[in-house]
Amino acid sequence: QVQLVESGGGLVQAGGSLRLSCAASGRTFSSSTMGWFRQAPGKERESVAGISWNGGSAYYGDSVKGRFTISRDNAKNTVYLQMNSLKPEDTAVYYCAAARTIRGGLGYFVTGENNYWGQGTQVTVSS
Repeated sequence: QVQLVESGGGLVQAGGSLRLSCAASGRTFSSSTMGWFRQAPGKERESVAGISWNGGSAYYGDSVKGRFTISRDNAKNTVYLQMNSLKPEDTAVYYCAAARTIRGGLGYFVTGENNYWGQGTQVTVSS
């Protein structure tokens, strides 16, 4: 059974940093795109960042470009999201996702249509 377990969320002041981790189990995702989505109260889920299976390509949502960095460690079956210069509008539940397909593209991954999902971790940024 595939499981994606997020950690690292919490409460931080505006301008601060957090690092999210997502450990996958049940199968290897070393050949699959992985990444992060978020959903704030009353808003639709949005893609935050994605990283290709080999780490060679990355996608960032416009609202987080220049502030967030995604990385992965295939040996640990883990993906990370370093979040700097956090803003109150970054407050949301952050979900880890991993593509069900092998070597799929980032463009399809960020639609969220065919991914495994974690349970989510709350990130709250106070002003």
